[in-house]
Amino acid sequence: MSQVKANDTVKVHYTGKLSNGQVFDSSEGKEPLEVALGQGMLIPGFEKAIIDMKVNDKKTVNIPKEEAYGDIQQELFHKVDNSQLPEEIKPEIGMGLTSRSEDGREYQFRVAEVNEDHIIVDGNHPLAGQDLTFDLELVEIK
Repeated sequence: MSQVKANDTVKVHYTGKLSNGQVFDSSEGKEPLEVALGQGMLIPGFEKAIIDMKVNDKKTVNIPKEEAYGDIQQELFHKVDNSQLPEEIKPEIGMGLTSRSEDGREYQFRVAEVNEDHIIVDGNHPLAGQDLTFDLELVEIK
């Protein structure tokens, strides 16, 4: 029976959990995730865990933050004066915001702090700074 190798395309069912056991994402009840390995589409620890699995293999893997979304980077927190926000936006902690640079690139932020005259936005991935656990089941190697 063949095993997953680098650059294979695979289908995998997964359930991702935080260190406290809270599920943050799952393919349960949905189609399995189909992904080509080696394309940078997965966090390194997830991709590494799939290598050498066989169809119908199941396993649980703990992924340290360094192989997931990394540490929280303080330089990705920015102060934004309320005068720079569109009038219709009433910022709340946890709210997602999008900013567009002059060259047209979009950046995703979350509101981390709300003050009277400004907000603090966080450009880190929501799972940055966290170790993750995944329950994996390899469904298919294409």
